[in-house]
Formats: sequence, structure tokens, C-alpha cells
Amino acid sequence: MGAVRKFWDPEGERFGLPTWPWKWAPAHYKTRDQLVAMGLRPHQPIAAQVMWHSKRGVRRAYLYDVALAGPPKKRSPGQIASLEAARRKRRTCPTCGEVREYTLSTALKECTTCADGLEAAA
Repeated sequence: MGAVRKFWDPEGERFGLPTWPWKWAPAHYKTRDQLVAMGLRPHQPIAAQVMWHSKRGVRRAYLYDVALAGPPKKRSPGQIASLEAARRKRRTCPTCGEVREYTLSTALKECTTCADGLEAAA
């Protein structure tokens, strides 16, 4: 129960933000990932936080109020084209120039066919 007392600060007097221990935050506060899973985005400043102890020390997750969250912002046609070009580049093998249906491995830096040497054998 020590961690509960240590991180219990719903008024934000000690930590600057309303703070709760892990799994103790009110239900109307969600993390960014939780909002994204709900199809929302946090169009607001950080509202609160949860804190907990881990092997790497004290950790924290920022929370946003669900009532102030909204749908994702619409992307412009230029942004969509830019993202499609970036995805295409990540699928294009620099060795053979083929556009693959999968993203190339960053370790191999080429498609699996070229990395295995199957093109030369064929």
C-alpha cells in the first residue's frame, strides 16, 4: 500500500499534475493509446498522470480527459500522397528495384529474394 500513498495526489500539489497510482485513475482519464483504440485523439494538454515503480525506476503515463478528445484530424491530399510515397519506398528493393508487398527488413536492407541470392541462381 506504500506506492498507493506515495503516488496519491489527485489535487496535483506534489507532482504538478493530478496523479494516481497504477490502475487507480478515474475512468474518464485515458492514455493516448487508449484514446486511439477508441478512435479518438487528445486535442488538449495533458490532464493527469499515473505513476508506478518498475525495474527501471519510477515510470509515468500521461492521461487525457475523454470528454475533451475528438476524432483524428483529416489529412490533406499532399500528406496522403507523401505517406504513400514513403510506404512505397520502404517496400522497394534497392538491389533489384522491385516493389514488394511487404516492408523490407532494415537488417537485410534488400528484399528476401536478393538477400538469399535466388535471382543469381535462377
